[in-house]
Formats: sequence, structure tokens, C-alpha cells
Amino acid sequence: MASGSIEAEELLQQVSRSFFLTLRILPRSIKRPIGLAYLLARAADTVADTPLVDPGRRRSALVQLRKSVDEACEGRPPLVLDFGEFAAARESIAGRGNPAERSLLENVGTLVSVLRGFAPGDRLRICTVLHRITHGQELDLIRFGAASEDQIAVLGSDEELDGYTNDVAGCVGEFWTEMCRAHVFPKASLNDALLLADAVRFGKGLQLVNILRDLPRDLRQGRCYLPQPQLSKHGLKPSDLLDAGAIGRFRPLYVEYLERAEEHLRAGWRYILMLPFGCLRIRLACAWPVLIGARTIQKLRRGNILDRRDRIRIGRAEVWALVLRSTVLYPYRPAWNRLFDAIGGIDPALPLDRARDFPPDTAHKRN
Repeated sequence: MASGSIEAEELLQQVSRSFFLTLRILPRSIKRPIGLAYLLARAADTVADTPLVDPGRRRSALVQLRKSVDEACEGRPPLVLDFGEFAAARESIAGRGNPAERSLLENVGTLVSVLRGFAPGDRLRICTVLHRITHGQELDLIRFGAASEDQIAVLGSDEELDGYTNDVAGCVGEFWTEMCRAHVFPKASLNDALLLADAVRFGKGLQLVNILRDLPRDLRQGRCYLPQPQLSKHGLKPSDLLDAGAIGRFRPLYVEYLERAEEHLRAGWRYILMLPFGCLRIRLACAWPVLIGARTIQKLRRGNILDRRDRIRIGRAEVWALVLRSTVLYPYRPAWNRLFDAIGGIDPALPLDRARDFPPDTAHKRN
């Protein structure tokens, strides 16, 4: 499958339409390594999130994947991986097969082999980020492996929540930045310390939005990522959140976490604005998930997240509208710079005809 990039791109498109949208516009120099890293991380996440397989077996599979990646990173033949049982188990959950997911799990060994063909620096960066991600997934299995809707496990502190979002997403911001620094703008004069700090917050913000959006589903799988001490301050325990009528007591706390996610994403937007303006592809690829996250937060503020019948999602039409708006406005730097506030505010639509109020910035090379 993965001996060529066409098959890998097809698989990426099938397993993640939103990420594939971002991947398509990346410069060629980083498209393949970032795409491979995503597929391997997605395979690890699929293994970790297969409840019909014993948690101990899932942890063992994550360790095997990590060891296989380590071998490939050193240029040696990777360990043989067989994740067929996970593909079969997920088919049982869904009631019908997911061809893309099955293909991903059945070909994960081939994907690891592709890693040997990358330059040593890229191999090391991919290996490092996968170590961090699978470590976070292992901790997740330890915390929630035996949990259920009748016995919800809950995090013990905000530090645990922050550590989790850092392990599974903040490190991705670092990886992304290091790849871009190595291949796209190696000589640009940037504040690297601030850039990396905001890159971490960028990833943590996206993960926190996912946690807050997926709260009803996670609760029914026995997982509560909002720490018990914070729930207790509002007279709540995790099982209370199964009742949509508890939203009155829960909303103040929920809004606090929405604001935290928004501040992380604001740091992500600052990260984007620090990138060289000429790096159009990179900036747009980063802008789209931040803007989608900001729009999601806006919707979460208005809905009742505890009512699982009210699935709060950003529709495909809205996504394409954000993509179009951010692309058309890009030459008009003042208008583009304020897109985060415009999308996340009360009036998310910054009219395209306002672009004429700002002179276009043509002094950039489109990478």
C-alpha cells in the first residue's frame, strides 16, 4: 500500500476528511512525513479506542507499535504487527465494516516500513511524537480501561487534564513546528521559544475542544475528563452529567473550560500570525482547524451539551465557508488577522465585500 504516496493519500482521505483538507495544501517537502505520522497516530488511537478488546491487550499493542517504530527509526526492519483482531472487533461494534479503518489496521506494518525511507531527522521527529502520543494513550487506558457508564472514572486534577492534552496533542504542535522549521522556513528570524510554546497551546486547545464537544459520548463510555475537584465545587459528580437537566449547575463550570480552550486557540492564532506571511500554505493549513475550533466553541456555548440528542457539530458547508473566507481574505492582512475574533464572536461572518476596505498585501511569495 504505502510504497507510493497515492495509496497513502487515498487512505488519509478516507480516515480523516478534515485533516486531509489540511494535508492537501501543505508544501511537498513536509506533506508525506506529516501524513505518515498522522496515519500511524490514527492507527494507535483506533487500537486504544477498541472497547471489545481487553485494555491490557490494547496497551500491549501500543507498546508493539512503538517498538516497531523505534526499529524503523533506526533504519532496521520493523517488528511484524498484526492488528487484525482490532479490525474485527471494531466491525462488531459498528455492525458493519469500515473499509478505510480495516485497511489502516491491516497495513500498519507497511506504514511503519515506509518510515525507513525518510531522512534521519524526519524519522526522529516522527518517532518522538509517536512516543508522546502513545504514552498519553496508555495512561488513558490505565485510567479508563475498566470504566463503564455505570462506573465512570474521572480525572483527579487539572494537571492531569493538561498533561493528557499535552501528550496527545500539544506534542503534535511541537512536531509540526519542527518539521516546518526544518523544511519550509529554516532561515526565518522568529522567536522560537514563543513559537513552540504557542504551538503546544495550539494542540492542547484543539484537543480540549474535542473533549468538551464529545463529553456525552465519553461519559457513556465511562470516561470523564473534567476533574472531580472542579465538579465538586459545583456540587456535581460524573454520573450527574448523564442527566440533561443538570445543565444549570454544570454550565458555569463548562463555560470555564470553554474559555480555557478559547484562550489556547487564541495562542494558536498568535502562532499563525508569527509564521512568515509568505508561507501561505502553512498559515492556511493552521488557520482552518483553529477557526473551526473557534466556531465549535461558539456553538457549544449556546447548546445543552448534556443533551446527547443535540449533536453539536460544524457542518461541511460551514467548513467550506471558513476555508473560502480565509483564502479570499488572505491578501488583505488586517482583515485576515482578525478572522479569529470574527469567527468566534457573536457575528462570525466577516463580509467578503469588506475586503476592499483594506489594501491587499502582495509582498509575499506563496510557498
